[in-house]
This record gives sequence, C-alpha cells and structure tokens, in this order.
Amino acid sequence: MPKLSSPKSPAYAELHCLSNFSFQRGASQPEELVERAHQLGYSALAITDECSVAGVVRAHGAAQRLGIQLLLGAEFQVELPGRGGVFTLVTLVHNLQGWGHLCEFITLARRAAPKGQYRVRWEDVTWATLAHCEVLLSLPSAITMEAACAVLARASALFSSDSRARVWIAVRAGMGAGDALSMHRMEQMARLTGVPLVAAGDVRMHVRSRKPLHDVLTAVRLGKPVAQCGFALQANAEAHLRTRARLAALYPAELLANTLIVAERCHFSLDELRYHYPLEAVLPGHTPAQTLRQYVEEGAQARY
Repeated sequence: MPKLSSPKSPAYAELHCLSNFSFQRGASQPEELVERAHQLGYSALAITDECSVAGVVRAHGAAQRLGIQLLLGAEFQVELPGRGGVFTLVTLVHNLQGWGHLCEFITLARRAAPKGQYRVRWEDVTWATLAHCEVLLSLPSAITMEAACAVLARASALFSSDSRARVWIAVRAGMGAGDALSMHRMEQMARLTGVPLVAAGDVRMHVRSRKPLHDVLTAVRLGKPVAQCGFALQANAEAHLRTRARLAALYPAELLANTLIVAERCHFSLDELRYHYPLEAVLPGHTPAQTLRQYVEEGAQARY
C-alpha cells in the first residue's frame, strides 16, 4: 500500500504509543499500529504500554515484516510526594542492557502493589534501574511550575550522566483548548531547567475511527455508561497516528526533529535476546549441553 504522506513531509518517529495491551486504555492491536505507522512513512514507532512489554512481540513481528524501526519501552504513572499528584514517565531502551533494566523496573513496580496493579513513587524508586534508556516526562498542568521544574531538575541530574541529554519533556499537541498555554508553559520549563522538548503523540489508536471503541473501553474501565463518562473520555479523536503533514502543522520543526534523535539512540531489537545459562551450573571444561548430558547419565545410573 502506498505511503500517505508526501515526500516533503518531515521525518517523524512516534515515541509514545499505547496498544490494547494497556488494558482498557489502548484501542488498537500492536500490529495495527505498526502497519499504520509504516503506511504513514514514519521513521520509527515506539510501543510503550503501561508498566508492560507484553505487546512488543507482536509489534516486533510486524516491524520485521515491514522494515520499520520499532522502539521498545513502557509508560508509568509516577506518584509525587504528598498530594502532589501524578505525572507520566515514558522510557525507551537504548540497548540489551537497557531492556534488562526496564524489565527489572517493571517487576519492582508490580511487586510494590496488589496483583494486576503497579506502583511507582518518585521519592523511593531506584532510578538507576532505568540506565541505558531515554526518559520522557509529561507533567500535567495541575502541577505547579515550581514542582514541575523540581521534578525535571532531579530527573536531569539522575539520568543525564553523560554528554547526551537522555531526559526530555514530552509535548502532546492534541488540538485541545489549552494547547497554546500548555506549550508556553513547557517552553518555560525547558528554559528554566535545560531539559529539551520533544513531540510525542500519546497515541491510543491507529486510526481516528477507533474513537467510539476507545470511549466504550473507557466506560468499561470506569464502570459507567458512555454518556456518563464526561471529561474522562478523550476530548477528540486526535490520539491516533496522524499524517506527517498534519504533525508539521501542529508542532515546531525542532520538536519533530528531536524525535529522530531519540530514535537514533534506541537500537535494541528482540532479535538480540538469547538464552543465558548460569555459569555456576556448568561443569569446568564442558558446554551447557555436555553438562546436562553428564548429569542425566549420572542420574539415570543412580535411579535405575
């Protein structure tokens, strides 16, 4: 199928995207998201389900078939101290080591809450477990400027240990009434903290026609009829994968270009995963297969 953006459309990598593996939040399958991103001519697509990497295997298969770069990561809702509220943190892994760190981080978050839930608190998380990751922060307007800058400054100090900025302020242009004010606020944060801005769609569906389904999923999550969900519903259908020409009309060129910088740093693929046998269980001078064979033969003689 031909790509839907013209050659003059800017290059773009979507860095924040939920699939239906984010239970009752995403309205599209991972394969649908990858196929649509390829159709739109995206340079890369990130699958960042909430505290989960369950959907990446399907996405990986589709990305391999279509030849589009797949970025792997996850989204977390992070609790601020006291009644400071929550903010969204998105991680994207650089390499195999980063993948291991992310999986460890997810495990720790799941263990900190009852089954089926997770908990990430800003003040007591071992953030070193997110080394070798790009980190995108999305701070809601309910957080004061002072508190937002404090979070950004601490994040920058924790993660920017080398010459490359690994912390970003995620900017979503959702065609909402407060977009202009929100952009001005984030530009102020960037100037005060030195943390750069990057475009991120906070995508929930591959095409806008999935909006009614997304509304139903939201209603199921809240346990209410759709008509009673009010502001809990997405205000419009903009949380879909948009054409690059459309994105160029919504975002400054620099923010779109920054998505490519992030994508270039994230080169991990599931193809890199291999079985790693514990070395302490392997006999000296033996391979794992030879060790297993010897133990089986010894066990058979002892038993029979």
